[in-house]
Amino acid sequence: MRVHGEVASSQCAGAWDAVYAIVRSIPPGRVMTYGQIAAVLGYTLSPKAVGWAMHTCPDDVPWQRVVNAAGGCSTDRRGDLPLGLQRKLLEREGVEFRLDGSVDLERYRYDPGPAKVRILR
Repeated sequence: MRVHGEVASSQCAGAWDAVYAIVRSIPPGRVMTYGQIAAVLGYTLSPKAVGWAMHTCPDDVPWQRVVNAAGGCSTDRRGDLPLGLQRKLLEREGVEFRLDGSVDLERYRYDPGPAKVRILR
């Protein structure tokens, strides 16, 4: 079964926990994309569902290290976070942004290697 973003987080807590484990493994100054996290999980979650998981992540999850497929900050579209917050947090970690506001994924993408989280099937 593949879970999409419209599913309430209480219905897929185990999947969300797997997302959070991956995001916690991203070192400061590095990023992963929503799709990359979905791939690590064997696409049991869609990239959109990974985004929904990040909406409700615990305080100890470095949510700012997850960007969209173009290397952009998707959180600026949310109304509950200050504009530019994700970028500011990443810049504090040493991430540089291009003139178009995106991160150079070839330079900053984190590759966790073989997944060390339980893949949900």
